[in-house]
Amino acid sequence: MAGQRFRGGRRARAATVAALTSVMLVACSPGSGGGGGDRAAELASTDHFGYLVDTALLTTNAGSEVGASSNTEALSGRLYPAVFVPGPAGQMIPNTDLMSTQVLPGANRQVIYTIADGAKYSDGVPVTCTDFLLSYKAGVHEGLFGSHLPQTRSVLRLECEPGQKRFTVVFDEDGGGRWRQLFGPGSTLPAHAIAARVGLSTEELHAALQADDLETLAEVAPVWRGGFDLATFDPELQVTSGPFVIDRVGEDGEVVLVPNEHYYGDAPHLETIVVWPRGTDAHHLVDTDAVRVADIRSTNPTWVNRDEPTNTLDVESRVGSLTDTLVLADAGLFATPEARRAFAGCVDQQAVAAVSSRISGVEVPPVVLHTLPHNDPMAPQLAEVGDPQLPADIGRARALAGATVRIGYLGPDERKAAMVEALAQSCGEAGITVVDVSAESSTLADLSRTTTGRWGGTVVREGGLDAVLMAVDPLAEYGAASARAVDVGYLREAENRLWEEVPAIPLSAQPRWFVIDRTVGNVVVYTGLAGIGWNMDRWLSEDNGA
Repeated sequence: MAGQRFRGGRRARAATVAALTSVMLVACSPGSGGGGGDRAAELASTDHFGYLVDTALLTTNAGSEVGASSNTEALSGRLYPAVFVPGPAGQMIPNTDLMSTQVLPGANRQVIYTIADGAKYSDGVPVTCTDFLLSYKAGVHEGLFGSHLPQTRSVLRLECEPGQKRFTVVFDEDGGGRWRQLFGPGSTLPAHAIAARVGLSTEELHAALQADDLETLAEVAPVWRGGFDLATFDPELQVTSGPFVIDRVGEDGEVVLVPNEHYYGDAPHLETIVVWPRGTDAHHLVDTDAVRVADIRSTNPTWVNRDEPTNTLDVESRVGSLTDTLVLADAGLFATPEARRAFAGCVDQQAVAAVSSRISGVEVPPVVLHTLPHNDPMAPQLAEVGDPQLPADIGRARALAGATVRIGYLGPDERKAAMVEALAQSCGEAGITVVDVSAESSTLADLSRTTTGRWGGTVVREGGLDAVLMAVDPLAEYGAASARAVDVGYLREAENRLWEEVPAIPLSAQPRWFVIDRTVGNVVVYTGLAGIGWNMDRWLSEDNGA
């Protein structure tokens, strides 16, 4: 069956190369360095269905600062599914394989969550409300856990009994307008496995979470934060609740996914998907027929020869719904809103969008709204708030003259480097030096931060960055009102407040390129956090991924 997809020309040559590569690896290699089974010694990663993502594969925990910075949802969205998943048009659809929800009337929005009876992890342990309690508390104690879970800030409490399949989330007054973004892709991890790693029962972890027992949680937090790093992949810890489970992590950082035998929904169509990270030699993947789908956020994928007669890879571009954003520190140089507002004065969104468009080959617009995607139908109604922020205000920025602003991002990335250079030029006019330090510091974990300490009080984390350049989903990043006409007044208030406090500066829409093999079915383009892989368990191929 596997031979059916090689149709002469490049595919026939690729089959031969892949077979030879596999033989060489079996003969010469001690094995893949990941932790999978016998298949690692039988086949090379390039022998399987390949999905190339334009991000580093650092962790499967999308709720951590590192995971949020690296957009790990592209991988972990089908390992730890969200309560709501994106539809083809970006609408939020209930993930009924996982749970059902019911919104109750009242002054404070309340949502009842009922986990599906058959929902289990890949080790056979049931999914319970403790998993969601852990996700919520990790967001509450962000300094302790090193988390980035913005929607938890609008939650008043989560009511949950140990081992139960039903729980209630109560939101703050006027909060919860974006409750569907709570418990997003890759953010709800296996509490039982984390508890076991620190010598606790699930019931003991549950009690510590409910009581905010910070002494106990100080032992749990490092496992939650770093235990899901892929460089030290641990299959006993990284059990999954989605349709896929990680079989192994390869020597080149590729992550090999196989079906989760305990998954409670429909089984994936493909037997194996290899997710290849940023930095992989794409030409080699094409030559070995090892890339079937790709989601690119940097430059035009010129490694696809669209003029070759045997080529079956289609390429298309989109202006994405995510916003390339500077997330600012709230300590050090940017400890005050006044300093952050001054820096915002020298940011020229139009110049940044222009260089992003030139490098990527996708014409993207400047963005000045925090709370809505640039293409949201409601965005024009907030123009009176956003438009005044569009032209640079060098006079205001001169209040920060003489300062040096350190900006990081996950690289190397030619497009983001050019965006930082554009910022350096506009801010230089105000006497502000912008420095690209992405080679040393790159994620939210490197930002200078002010947080609440383990025993209360304020703790300042001195990081190597003043700002991180990353793509964010405005609907998930900010706990504002829902994007409905009835809430436009609340949205204006939220947008005004964000431009007063300036926790972040929106820059431009994120460009996206997609590569899709014409022999693969059910691939649906999506430009949100989970990317085109949002429904990878539904992808169809003649060889079933083998």
